[in-house]
Amino acid sequence: MRRGRSAPAIAIALSVVVIGLAVASGWLGVITLQNRDEADQKAGAIQSARQMGVNLMSLDASTAQRDLDRIVAGTTGDLKNKLATQSKAFMDQVTKYKAKSTVSDVDAALVSIDDDSAEVMVSLNGTVTNDKVKNGTPQGYRYQMDLTRVDDRWLVSGLEVVP
Repeated sequence: MRRGRSAPAIAIALSVVVIGLAVASGWLGVITLQNRDEADQKAGAIQSARQMGVNLMSLDASTAQRDLDRIVAGTTGDLKNKLATQSKAFMDQVTKYKAKSTVSDVDAALVSIDDDSAEVMVSLNGTVTNDKVKNGTPQGYRYQMDLTRVDDRWLVSGLEVVP
């Protein structure tokens, strides 16, 4: 008789344990997805800033409009408006002096990030040549970039050359 009374208690205890394990598994799954999304957002912000650094130093007089369009496409807000209004003067200078720049040794590091903004430091070496300087010398450049998340993209909203 005793055995019959403990069977429901054991079944209830096992049910509580199974439900507890299911809740814990669900919670761990949610945490894992959140961590993965956070890691993806960090990587996305760093990659966008890195690409902007490359775009800024990958210019050629023969492709200047396309190069400028690529730079503007990676920006948003006031920076985008500023670049768009200064594009003619930029194009005139690049084509007048037949400027060309190449980039190497690009590195980027995340300074800070939240849901819709990030700050990234980008360092790179750029070599600029033109009609007067046929063999440019690599020079180091550092940029501090503010990024804004627009839909699923990280776009540069602020740009500063850092000494």
